[in-house]
Amino acid sequence: MNCRVLAADILLAITRDGKSLATTLEPALQTLPQANDRAFVQALVYGVLRWYYRLDYLLGIMTRKPIKDDRVRMLALLGFYQLSAMRVKPHAAVSETVSSVRESWARPLVNGLLRTYQRDSRDLNARLDLHPVSATAHPAWLLDRLETSWPLSVNDLTAANNRPPPMTLRVHLGRWTRDAALERLREAGLMAEPGTMAPSAVLLEKPVPVSQIPGFGQGDFSVQDEAAQLAADLLNLQPGLRVLDLCAAPGGKSAHILESAPALKELVAVDIAPERLERVQENLHRIGLYARLIAGDALKPETWWDGQAFDRILVDAPCSALGVIRRHPDIKVLRQPSDIEALAAIQRTILNTAWTLLKPGGQIVYATCSILPLENVEVIEDFLAAHADAIELPIAATWGIPQRCGRQILTGMHDMDGFYYATISKRCDQGT
Repeated sequence: MNCRVLAADILLAITRDGKSLATTLEPALQTLPQANDRAFVQALVYGVLRWYYRLDYLLGIMTRKPIKDDRVRMLALLGFYQLSAMRVKPHAAVSETVSSVRESWARPLVNGLLRTYQRDSRDLNARLDLHPVSATAHPAWLLDRLETSWPLSVNDLTAANNRPPPMTLRVHLGRWTRDAALERLREAGLMAEPGTMAPSAVLLEKPVPVSQIPGFGQGDFSVQDEAAQLAADLLNLQPGLRVLDLCAAPGGKSAHILESAPALKELVAVDIAPERLERVQENLHRIGLYARLIAGDALKPETWWDGQAFDRILVDAPCSALGVIRRHPDIKVLRQPSDIEALAAIQRTILNTAWTLLKPGGQIVYATCSILPLENVEVIEDFLAAHADAIELPIAATWGIPQRCGRQILTGMHDMDGFYYATISKRCDQGT
């Protein structure tokens, strides 16, 4: 299989057919027997997705009319990316990309485009930098939302979205201190530094396969962004509590809850997709801990709830995921502006439903990996206004930006993903 053709087909499945990177990349990579070929294709796919709006704009200003053949068009973008951002030798980037074009009529076209860009890249890049969409490699609607929500941070946000993220690990603090874990990594030849906000976080100097991480298979380490590691502490966990992790897959926060509070009465992890719960079970099996897993709809607890209220609930709400674009660059292509309002409506309904499952005196932590107020602080403000028995518990922390309710982490802050957290308590006696 030609690596560039395979990369083009993966990209078309995402940009044209609306499939996700998570469902398309790995099956395609398994068709390649050589590890270096798999790494090359993955780098091509991630890179073109990160810079898609810049590369597509470049193609537009270099052609008199659109290229109708989708694969030819995508191979041209792949060629531009190799020339602009990869260590592929320019002559190889051009010749190998042109030879990957199966249509004889299109080879001279692609060859001309790539050689023109190679020759005139300085002037062409200067033109790209004049247009906000191509300068930032973000769609116009998303730039508008970011400008409205975070006018002073737009440039930082778009830059962070276009940078590859760090590989961050969560140390199982029930087994190791972080200092001991860092020393263990160094002994294995892995340079790492402690995170700045979560006590369990360590950041690797460079990503490695998990098979190279000592003790990973036994649950001593897990891969989880530092922002996501903040959830467990916010739950104020105590021995004997009954905890619900709502919308739990893939299970990183469930595992961290159990690592942080092994003496819980019970952790119930619910997700609507049975196949995603398999991933949760794999994570729990690896660390040697147990939760009761239930395939159920967060909006229909009557189909799965046993009627026993919970002391703590983590509402890890489905969201636009605009805070994790750097990890999932397909989000820039797949997410649509109409999705935001629809997701905000679902978030409100899930939070209202979760409230009925919470004991008086209990606490909810509401979390998203979005950076838009519509999905975050506005959801909490509306909820508090509608529930007289709800009290916001201010988060005393140095991370993120304090909001009218909760705290917002913007992508790239302390090298973390974009996350929002708010904590709410249910009054024991509404009259007090």
